[in-house]
Amino acid sequence: MDDGHPDIQDASLVARARGGDGVAFEALVRRYYRAAFAVALGQLGTAMEAEDVCQDAFLRALERLDDCDPARFGAWLLSIVRNRAHNYRAYLALRRGPDLESVPATRAGAARVAGREGGGPPRDLARDELRDDLAEALGALSSIQREVLLLHDLDGRRHREIAEALDLSVGMSRYHLMQARRRMRETLGDEYAEEYLNG
Repeated sequence: MDDGHPDIQDASLVARARGGDGVAFEALVRRYYRAAFAVALGQLGTAMEAEDVCQDAFLRALERLDDCDPARFGAWLLSIVRNRAHNYRAYLALRRGPDLESVPATRAGAARVAGREGGGPPRDLARDELRDDLAEALGALSSIQREVLLLHDLDGRRHREIAEALDLSVGMSRYHLMQARRRMRETLGDEYAEEYLNG
């Protein structure tokens, strides 16, 4: 790498990948996969769909690598992920009916309880309940709140990086994170804040 600055590292990797170096593109994938996954998960709500969108977005990025500013690869890639996730969510809405944000919490909770009548080991049940509660709480957030929360708390991105990736100001990134955390606390309680939210 040219030096420790991420933008310079990205520019070097993009230049090599444009020249056909598959290892360089794999390095870009490894560097940005978690951020891409966080953005896709924020849009879609399920890990399987987020993984599908990430794979599709990385393929699209490889096909269009000549179109990006090498020093802004991360922001460019995450905009592809957001667009692919948005398109995929629209596709799913046509196939499934209402999207996650339009499903009332009581219906989601009733479906969760109904799906557990068969029982199972208590630890698995508790883990499933926690996962469902987290998914329901994330579903109650706006799309931008989910993206900021997941990028910051899941992927460890700083507000400057989030702002650039999502085309926001740093102040708006902080605001959306604050609002997302507040809503998560309201939905899941203060215990969630201590265990799952950073800071």
